[in-house]
Formats: sequence, C-alpha cells, structure tokens
Amino acid sequence: MPATLEDILALDALETRLRLLLPEQYQDTYEDLLPVSMGSAGLKYDVGGEVAWDQMWATFCDLAMAGGPPHRGTLLEPASSADISARPDAYDRASREICRGIRMVTGLDTQPGRHPGWIQVHCNSAGMAGWLVRAIVMENVLARQEDSLLFLPCGPDFRLEREIKNDITVTAKTCHYWTGHIPQEQKQSIEAFVTTGENSRLLGPALLSDGIDTINNYRSFLSAVSDRIRKETNLQCFSNRYFGWVGVECPSVRAAVWMLRAMVASGVLARREGGVLFAPVNPVQDPTGEWLVRAVLNTHHLASVRKVL
Repeated sequence: MPATLEDILALDALETRLRLLLPEQYQDTYEDLLPVSMGSAGLKYDVGGEVAWDQMWATFCDLAMAGGPPHRGTLLEPASSADISARPDAYDRASREICRGIRMVTGLDTQPGRHPGWIQVHCNSAGMAGWLVRAIVMENVLARQEDSLLFLPCGPDFRLEREIKNDITVTAKTCHYWTGHIPQEQKQSIEAFVTTGENSRLLGPALLSDGIDTINNYRSFLSAVSDRIRKETNLQCFSNRYFGWVGVECPSVRAAVWMLRAMVASGVLARREGGVLFAPVNPVQDPTGEWLVRAVLNTHHLASVRKVL
C-alpha cells in the first residue's frame, strides 16, 4: 500500500509519541526487540519467614511497552464483590501482602483500595500514575488510575507465588524503568502528555461494577463493535474471552506488538496475548463504540503502510 502524505505525517506523529513514552534505551531500538522472557525469579524469604520482596530482582525483562514479553500470558483481574464478601479473611491477607511487597520494592505508600478488589498505590504525580497504568496493562495486569492514585487488582484467591507475586513484580518492573531509566525532563514531558489536552483522554475497559445497564445491552454493543472491526480489517475478532475487551487476531506476533504500542500511544489501553491484540470495550466512556473502532482501524491502516501486517 503506497503511503500518502497524510500517512507519513501520521506515522511521524506516532513515532514522536512513542519516543516520548519509552525509556531512553528503547527509543532507537524498540523495532528490533524480541518478546523473549528471562524467566521468573523464585521467592526469597527473610529470617522471619516472610517473603523478602526487595531482594528478589537484580534486573527485569524488557517492558512490554517496548516490545518485550508481557509479564503474564493472560489477564490478571480484580475479584468480584461477591467473592470478596464470601472470603473476607483471605482477601485481607492477600491485600496486606500485596501492599507490603509494593511498599518494599517501590517505597510508595500502598493501601487496600477504597473500591473492593483493588489495591491503591500513591504515585509521586499524576504523570507517573498515567505512565504506569499504560505500562502495567500492557504487561497483562489490569490497572486503573485516578489522578496520582494507581489501582491494582486483588482477590481472595490470589496466591503468594502467583497472583500476589504478579502484582508486586509488575509494579517493581515498571517503577524500575520509570525511576531509573526516564530522565526528569522526559518525565515532565510525559506528565504534560498524559494529563493535559487531547492525549489525556484514555479509553479503558469496562468493568461489571461500572454500571453497565444489562449484560444483554453490553453483548449487543460488543457484537456491533466486533462486526465493524472484522468487516473493515478482515481480522478475526474474539468477543468472549474477557468482559470489557475485544480480541483482534493479528497475522503475527510482530504485528500484534506494533499495533499494541500504536494503540497505547494513541490514548487507548491495550494489551496482547501472543498474536492477539486486546482492545478495550467501554459503553460508558465510548457510548457509540466509535472511539475504539476508529483507533483499531487507524492503527491497522498505519500497520499496513509500515508493512508489518
């Protein structure tokens, strides 16, 4: 597909946004990264028998934002209010351990969230929280943001060596890159990018607790969005894996990684599982579905121009 002047300008603008969001070491190399994992660090314990979260990592895999492997293969989500009410003691134990671990590895004030199913992390700024929520969702851990608060999932079934560790690891990983690999001047630019103007609008997935009228209305909305994407891109869509997400099957992992970065740099939370790109469905934020559909179609078009499809 020959590139038009409009395409060239759109790709230049996209690259500018990517270079703004990515840590310095990735800005000229992100196209060459391979999503290969370094493996998982085992748990270490202190003399009191508690997990020594601050002693477990000397380095981290590349960010999924830059093209590295997502921390999880599937999405980690918060528990429902009903599940939490049924097992409050288990939920309290999991939330306390997640808070303890995140405080140890980041130094940030962390508490059980005011919303059931969430842990809240007090970031140093709204810009930091805005960058972290983008980076963490790309690692396949659901996250939300309110100003300088970052929210991470929790549930009574969260296990120490799995989901609890996932929350703590992904926060340690992304905070490591934010604090150690993004200079202050770039942080100020990111702050402006994610908190002011058009770029501050961020489309995220719906949750059942968001006030979706009925499940039937949601299913009709999702079906209409999926049909439009399928019809205009010829890509297969998956609408039944996760509430609040539509999966778009890309022709390769490389294509999914490219479209993932482009979506997030364009104000749409996204993530991937293998070669499937997951984009957020949210009838509350996006009542007509136009925001999501246009983002997927524009990204698909630019990926075709760049010859990654």
